[in-house]
Amino acid sequence: MDISIRERQLIYEKEHLSSNATLCSVTKGRVREEIPCPVRTDFQRDRDRIIHCNSFRRLKDKTQVFLSPEGDHYRTRLTHTLEVAQIARTIARALRLNEDLTEAIALGHDLGHTPFGHAGERALNRVTPGGFRHYEQSLRTVDCLEHGGQGLNLTYEVRNGILCHTTGPEAETPEGRIVKTADRIAYVNHDIDDAERAGVMSEEDIPAGIRAVLGGDKSARFDRLVISVIENSGDQIRMSAEVYEAFEELHRFMFKKVYTNPVCKGEEGKAEALIEALYLFYTANCEKLPEFYRRIAETDGAGRAACDYIAGMSDRFAKNAYMKLFVPSSWEE
Repeated sequence: MDISIRERQLIYEKEHLSSNATLCSVTKGRVREEIPCPVRTDFQRDRDRIIHCNSFRRLKDKTQVFLSPEGDHYRTRLTHTLEVAQIARTIARALRLNEDLTEAIALGHDLGHTPFGHAGERALNRVTPGGFRHYEQSLRTVDCLEHGGQGLNLTYEVRNGILCHTTGPEAETPEGRIVKTADRIAYVNHDIDDAERAGVMSEEDIPAGIRAVLGGDKSARFDRLVISVIENSGDQIRMSAEVYEAFEELHRFMFKKVYTNPVCKGEEGKAEALIEALYLFYTANCEKLPEFYRRIAETDGAGRAACDYIAGMSDRFAKNAYMKLFVPSSWEE
């Protein structure tokens, strides 16, 4: 009896992946049951849905660290996401975990991030009742906002990994825990690269003790960190104690040198004021929201609708919206 391509892949997972891997054949499933794809496993299908959704495309115009950079080579939220996916897949493959699940979580982990990076997140957290956390918004995006409000109907394991990729409880799957580690490896290292490009720091500024453990350039650091995760992970995803401490020290260094540096963050106050102004305007004037968000306002309140609308904006769209609402237009002859 012939079996489908998808079924052959499920058999391959069972025969070749680690006993620690999350097999797609035992997924906890979707909120709404669907007829299986004859070619793709459920985790592969989730990955494809994320890549093709509107929120994923908007990541290309969302800030990573440097607000609205003019250069072509600074990271955006999209390039960050792709780097996380690449690192996470490398680790998952080496550990014989489920690479498809890992990739789907990585590609979806920041879909709910605000315009203007963490500045936008801080602003929405201040003004939104109950606060705002981008990882919760990422889950809301795939559950409730995409596909005209129907959501993407992703599997439980992908949704859990998206929700748990940063602070709070650990993901239930090792693949989700890989993404959390890969996210940190990616952003610390590419933030060094961007800060060098901006003239904020150089490799030589990194303390000698950190460089001695992690390496003296980006390539060496990536190798040291990723290999340490691969060599030291079993039931848990972890680095060696020596590498982990050096990595934590590097993060503390970056916090002082870059993440709180006025050169990098000097415009963030303006970005936060812009986000707050948009939120206050749309909560007071729900009729100005697009129809989809007006429906959310009717069921979940004006604050929820305004938050969803603003969180989904790109940097450019948010600035244009602010200009239209608060900056007088010029008269034309």
